[in-house]
Amino acid sequence: MILFGQDIIIQVAISLLGFSGFLVARHIYKHKHSEEAPLVCPVRFDCATVVHSDYSKFMGIPVEFLGMVYYAFVCLSYLAFLFLPYAMPNALIGVMAFASVTGFLFSIYLIAVQIFILKKGCSWCFVSAFICILIFSITLLAYNFSYVTSLFLG
Repeated sequence: MILFGQDIIIQVAISLLGFSGFLVARHIYKHKHSEEAPLVCPVRFDCATVVHSDYSKFMGIPVEFLGMVYYAFVCLSYLAFLFLPYAMPNALIGVMAFASVTGFLFSIYLIAVQIFILKKGCSWCFVSAFICILIFSITLLAYNFSYVTSLFLG
């Protein structure tokens, strides 16, 4: 296991995943709200039904907007660690870990909604979920979160 600030390749990879996720979420947002260029799935799914369903908002906030906020936070946080590894507070590591777990669990929830409730799929949504799962997996496998666990376990 490695600590934050010691592996540039992983930080760059997660930053790029965060940026890619932001672009996907922005694409969904942009086309969801456009009458001129509606959201089209590159695979035979029904993106329009999914992104306009009752499940497309969480507590009144569009899910794609939450995605943009999450991915921007991931990208900017990892870039900050990349360029200022010793200036970042340890508490931010805990916030990043919490965001990663929350994003992962929310992605699993949204995939389940598409498969089991809506019985429709959105390929853009699946790509976003896959990026989120990759961020979580890389973060979980690559970093030593002993500081974070010590906060919760004493």
